[in-house]
Amino acid sequence: MLNRRRFLAVASAAAGAAIVNKSVPAAAQSPVSAASSSEDLVRYVNVFIGTGGHGHCFPGATVPFGAVQFSPDTGIRDWDWSSGYHHDDTTLMGFSHTHLSGTGVGDMLDLLLVPRTGNVVLEPGTDPEARKNPEGTYRSHFSHDDEHGEAGYYSVLTRSSGGNKIKTELTATERTGLARFTFPTGEPAHILLDWHHVYGTESEVKSAELSVVSDTLVMGGRRVNKWAPDREIYFATEFSSKPSKVEVFVDDKPSDDRSVDGRNLKVAFHFEPGSTVLVKSGISMVSASNALGNLRKEQPGFDFEAIRAAARRMWQHELSRIRVEDPSEERKTIFYSSLYHMMCAPTLADDCNGQYRGLDKQIHQLAAGEHNYSTYSLWDTYRALHPSFTLWQRDRVPRLVNCLIRMGEESIYGFPIWPLQDGETYCMPGYHAASVMAEACVKKIPGIDWKRAYATMRKRNMDDDYMGLPDYRRMGYIPADSGGESIGKLVEYVYCDWACSHVADATGHPQDGEIQRRRSQNYKNVFDKQTQFIRPKLASGEWIPNFDPKATGHIPHHRDYTEANAWQSTFFIQHDVKGYMHLFGGREPFAAKLDRLFTEQPGVTNEVVADMTGNIGQYVHGNEPSHHITYLYAWAGQPWKTQERVREILLTHYRNDYDGLDGNEDCGQMSAWFVMSAMGLYAVDPVSATYVLSAPLFQRVTLALGDGRELVIEAKSSGGNREQDKYIQSVALNGKAHDRLWVRHDDLANGAHLVFTLGSTPNKLLGADEAAMPPSLTV
Repeated sequence: MLNRRRFLAVASAAAGAAIVNKSVPAAAQSPVSAASSSEDLVRYVNVFIGTGGHGHCFPGATVPFGAVQFSPDTGIRDWDWSSGYHHDDTTLMGFSHTHLSGTGVGDMLDLLLVPRTGNVVLEPGTDPEARKNPEGTYRSHFSHDDEHGEAGYYSVLTRSSGGNKIKTELTATERTGLARFTFPTGEPAHILLDWHHVYGTESEVKSAELSVVSDTLVMGGRRVNKWAPDREIYFATEFSSKPSKVEVFVDDKPSDDRSVDGRNLKVAFHFEPGSTVLVKSGISMVSASNALGNLRKEQPGFDFEAIRAAARRMWQHELSRIRVEDPSEERKTIFYSSLYHMMCAPTLADDCNGQYRGLDKQIHQLAAGEHNYSTYSLWDTYRALHPSFTLWQRDRVPRLVNCLIRMGEESIYGFPIWPLQDGETYCMPGYHAASVMAEACVKKIPGIDWKRAYATMRKRNMDDDYMGLPDYRRMGYIPADSGGESIGKLVEYVYCDWACSHVADATGHPQDGEIQRRRSQNYKNVFDKQTQFIRPKLASGEWIPNFDPKATGHIPHHRDYTEANAWQSTFFIQHDVKGYMHLFGGREPFAAKLDRLFTEQPGVTNEVVADMTGNIGQYVHGNEPSHHITYLYAWAGQPWKTQERVREILLTHYRNDYDGLDGNEDCGQMSAWFVMSAMGLYAVDPVSATYVLSAPLFQRVTLALGDGRELVIEAKSSGGNREQDKYIQSVALNGKAHDRLWVRHDDLANGAHLVFTLGSTPNKLLGADEAAMPPSLTV
């Protein structure tokens, strides 16, 4: 981090240089062209879906994959406020520039702006009780009736205690935010910039600097140690009009210095009653001067409507990559809101000059055309989000994968697990950057150096002493008495082995590939044929006693499973379903056990797990370990049950409502399940480059694949009742009968026409033959 003297020198020099910058407007320089669809798709986005319940979504302004998420903060401490916002609240603290989308852990909320009337109040009101009774804090009251959100824009009316309403409007570019505050007449106005505000407690801020460069420009930087360790973030904020007074506060005490450091830094900018003030801010992980450079490049002026319109055009363009034709406006709203959430992460983490701070905490320069990203929720998103990108965001996939490769090469933490800005959170078991890389390798995504990719993943796979991997390699399982989540780790590691084996083969390491494929069958070592469950085993080789398939753990103080119990984990195996079915005694016993999963009494027996929601029996749609399970019937010879269950989930577990998601949205994964399933495709085993088919929800879906190619998916009703016609009667691919209920990626990726004929009763013969089974490790 910059020391104070160096920071101030850089800030002053950057400010002087930036004043004469003559960049083109952000709207004109955007790399996104005009939308290819004439229909306004942005109108279908409801940014408030998932902002209630356990969805953990934010409603504020962002652009596709943008670094800035400019959004209101109503809470900063409890689990359901991981995004800084919850729909239950009627007071808010202010508006910050960085947020996580749908995660189960909180961080960020950098650079809070607080518009208020009356006297300056420095107490933030972080205590949960202050959300209801904000007296004595800088919180403001608001009503959801006065709140409006759309893709790229947010507005709300707030009221300080006893004051009239202030109108706040927010919009964003990729690396900057722009606010327009309209203050009431008759009351003195001010905007408080709180550089101490952060998710968690005040102690998370380890050091900070701030400089009021001029009456209209303030710059700063800080180091935060929360979920992402030792995260550095910098900003440059500029006001459209000169304030009547500027006050600097250190530890909530007035300071005569215009440049300060410490941990608790705030600045109040005072304006005349009735003022309309625009405030634009750039952020950077590299330096305050880079933050100012981002600001000057993406927002050279203060044209709110132009920036808002540019953000809307960006969203329209990206949403238009998938066009849905269907009479149900409600379902189109859910679909395009899901597509919107799928572009809230990963997020850009580089500057306009191509610099970024790596996971080695050093500054790097990107090659032309490359980007650095953050917020890879890989344990979640390898399942459906990234597979979907290989169809409708194919041009972005090389940049996403190359970023993961660089992270693996640069990181002081090892192979990326859940990277957030310049830190590694180590969140969740497995190392699914390998899964994302391997899928792209098998699908022959161009522009990626696979030898570099394999070098990074091999070290984690073969050598690293990481979260039980030595026992996994040596013993073939992870003893439950050696640490927590032994089964949760193992089921992820077998899939990561499967993934690595494909890249090993592709890069000339067949011996590695053979070892990895063999280890990917380690699931057999923890399958108990007597109970027909995957269950924890002790270091002695004995099964853990007093086994309960509904319990998350059997040893005090830790779980055996990861956000799951034995019911969900037993059906986790994605890559070798055919081989796995043999352990049950064949297809019929496997299908019978699968049936029981959906009818067993829901819940867990030893604790309340907030993540395990959206139950159908012991199936838990609110969390990722269950997401592929409905599709396993395709291997069991009963794919009509997949069609039945998938349609049930599509219609009853996704709603056009603030509480419209079963659980955490998880950086696009919960939404990606809906989007892929509604189109009739799901990648149970992404690395195999195949999709299992189910009945599409919409009449027609067209995906723009690039270079003028399109994938058209049609659903025709044979009985004339679309609501009841949920079973596939037949499938045609490019005009030819398709007698199996799965397709290869290559069948679709160069353009295709996939036609489903649906009916109200199941065709139990279609896809039932063992020869029609989707691929599996075991042939």
